Amino acid sequence: MAGNTGRRYPLEVKKEAIRLFYEQGKSRAEISAALDLSRGECVERWVRRYRRKGEGAFHQLIGRPRKAHDAAARIQQLEMEVALLKKYHTELRKNLLARRNIGSLSTIERNTQ
Repeated sequence: MAGNTGRRYPLEVKKEAIRLFYEQGKSRAEISAALDLSRGECVERWVRRYRRKGEGAFHQLIGRPRKAHDAAARIQQLEMEVALLKKYHTELRKNLLARRNIGSLSTIERNTQ
């Protein structure tokens, strides 16, 4: 595991690191080596969070809150996209037919002569 970055560690590992720091007085480098952590900064960050908020700091969600999934809003958005794509398809079809001179009066007149 050594050398991995951006790794998430389970709650038990964080608690053990805190315990080793406070009860046994080990340094962050010693704790990192004992628990096979990628970096010593993890221990420092966990101790800092533990000092501020106690054990509850490890149960908080980190990052941007997830958006609520509203089925009705999603359906409305998809229906709007379908309508837009239908309009776009119609315009492309008109342009394609106009480029080929298909369906125009000039081609009908030429074929009748």
